[in-house]
Amino acid sequence: MVSKERAKELNAFCKRVNIKFKDIELLEQAFHHRSITNEFKSEKNNERLEFLGDSVLGMVTAAFLFQNLENPEGDLAKIKSSVVSEKALAPVALSLGIDKLLVLGHGEELSGGRKKPAILADCMEAIIGAYYLDSGYKAAEKYVLSFIEPSVENVLKNGMKDYKTQLQELCQKLFKVCPKYILVEKKGPEHAQIFSVSVDCNGTIFGPCNGRTKKDAEQSCAAVAIGKLKDIK
Repeated sequence: MVSKERAKELNAFCKRVNIKFKDIELLEQAFHHRSITNEFKSEKNNERLEFLGDSVLGMVTAAFLFQNLENPEGDLAKIKSSVVSEKALAPVALSLGIDKLLVLGHGEELSGGRKKPAILADCMEAIIGAYYLDSGYKAAEKYVLSFIEPSVENVLKNGMKDYKTQLQELCQKLFKVCPKYILVEKKGPEHAQIFSVSVDCNGTIFGPCNGRTKKDAEQSCAAVAIGKLKDIK
C-alpha cells in the first residue's frame, strides 16, 4: 500500500513528466530495485516491468526512426542503439529526478546505487512498462518520444560523439572555456569501486553522477550538463 506521502511524491513525478497513472501502485513497483526484494521477500521489484518496458522502448524508437528518417538500416540501428543505451537513459533519469524516488535495499543504497547508470536506466524502462500496462501503447509512446526525439536530434546533430566531447564543444561555444571535472568521492572495495564526479561549466556545477569508472561518471555528468545547457543560445 502506497502511503499518502509517497503517493504525493509519485503524483508530483507524473506531473513533472506529463503522464497520468490510474494505478499508482503499478508506478510504485517500477521504482523498486531487486535489492529490496533480496532484503524483504514480500516486496515486489521492477524486473518484469523493465523487461516489458525495454520492448516498448525499442518498438517506439524503431517506429519513430523508420517513419522520420530515410537512412539505411545500418544507420538506423546505430542511432537506435545509441539513444536507448544505458549511457543515454541514465542522464535522462537523473534529469527527471528518478534517482530520488528509487526504492533500494540497504546494501545497494550504501554502494551508491541511487546514481548507478544501470539501475537508473532499468528504472526508466520499468516506468515505460508500467505506463504501457496502465494506460496503453499510445500513452506510453507519447512518454517515450518526449525524451527519445531530443536524443535522436542530438545524435543527428553531433553524430556519435561522446558526451564529454559534446559538452566541451558546447562550453567553448557558450562560455569560451572548457568544462572542469571534479572527483567528488571514490568509495567501495578495489574490485567494485564507485566514482562520483561533478562538472564545472563556467562556474555552474552539474552532478554529481556516479559510475563504475571515473570515465563513466564523467560521461553521465556531461550528459546531464548538456541537457541543462541546451536551451542557452
